Amino acid sequence: MRVLMVSWEFPPVVVGGLGRHVHALSRELVAAGHEVVVLSRAPTGTDAETHPTRTGTVDGVRVLRVAEDPPELEFGTDLVAWTLAMGHAMLRHALTALLPGWRPDVVHAHDWLVAHPSIALADALGVPLVATVHATEAGRHSGWLPGPLNRQVHSTEWWLAQRADEVITCSGAMRSEVSALHDLDPAAVHVVHNGIDPRRWRSRAAAPAHAGDGPRIVYFGRLEYEKGVQDLIAALPRIRRRHRGTRLLVAGSGTQQEMLAERAARHRVTRSVTFLGHLPDGELTALLRGADAVVLPSRYEPFGIVALEAAAVGATLVASTAGGLGELVRDGETGLGFAPGDVPGIADAVDRALADPAAARRRARAARARLRTDFAWPVIAGHTARIYAGATAAGPRELPRPKIPTGNLFDA
Repeated sequence: MRVLMVSWEFPPVVVGGLGRHVHALSRELVAAGHEVVVLSRAPTGTDAETHPTRTGTVDGVRVLRVAEDPPELEFGTDLVAWTLAMGHAMLRHALTALLPGWRPDVVHAHDWLVAHPSIALADALGVPLVATVHATEAGRHSGWLPGPLNRQVHSTEWWLAQRADEVITCSGAMRSEVSALHDLDPAAVHVVHNGIDPRRWRSRAAAPAHAGDGPRIVYFGRLEYEKGVQDLIAALPRIRRRHRGTRLLVAGSGTQQEMLAERAARHRVTRSVTFLGHLPDGELTALLRGADAVVLPSRYEPFGIVALEAAAVGATLVASTAGGLGELVRDGETGLGFAPGDVPGIADAVDRALADPAAARRRARAARARLRTDFAWPVIAGHTARIYAGATAAGPRELPRPKIPTGNLFDA
């Protein structure tokens, strides 16, 4: 089967877990005998002079990386215009550089940012459109759409979900969320988990020695409000009272780093929190191996691929029950859980992990063993390929604008 993946992320352009998902899924589909082309973009802030449009091959996957056009648009300040410009460039180059000599059997769109080119290509080619919804705008804001931009993003998500011939989500929690927000029958929405190759997370590097005598807990991921790092920092004084000298190491970058530093100062734990920034995979693996607990305090988490990465290293997992995390980290079996935003609950769960290292190691082994059965990429690629094979193109259709309720959409 010939598959056209459309994604605004593909390594080395990686913003979150989406890019790594598309890379691994594409690679595994090729290994299974499918022909995959990924339509993606050049890095933000570049242009055709520094990063011209190019076609290359990565792990057997053909990748068309589209240059940014001349209009001066910034992702952070002109999101919708920037997204439309990216989509126009993708569509134009697909039509001129790819499709004259190649025709896909299916178009697979990954998230709302590529809705426009994906829908246009599926319509023009008369092939099925499959859409994976990796997250929702309402979900990122706890059910609220506080401004015009949020409503614009939500309505684009709705359009993609309604137009797609098949919709995929990464967890059961996301299936419920997407179905409710975008007027879909839950029974018609597929759940295909993200996956992991545990071999990629093996490291011969020695785990770093503890700084001081106390335990070290680690957070890694994006520094955004919905990731809940502010709650972990708020819990740190309670944790330190029970386990003297505990330090928090934060690996990652994002828009909330300054706020998090201020939060650490407010709770008088500045000297106990270290912001490490983005780490290369080898350094990150060593950091996780040296952690007494890896804490994932998300308030919103469609899936939580970081939990799989921590499990692959053999780390002790403590995670919120938000969204997909609650499906990945089974409380008392593969890790310890707490309710999203529950600061005392975070402290209690970390306390339990640190107080009984033997039990923590048993849970870590169970989490790692589960990767081989539930989250192996060959299994995930096979499931996705069956969805492709069963998809039927409904063809172009015009849809009205969605009726977006006022107030919290989760209460509507």
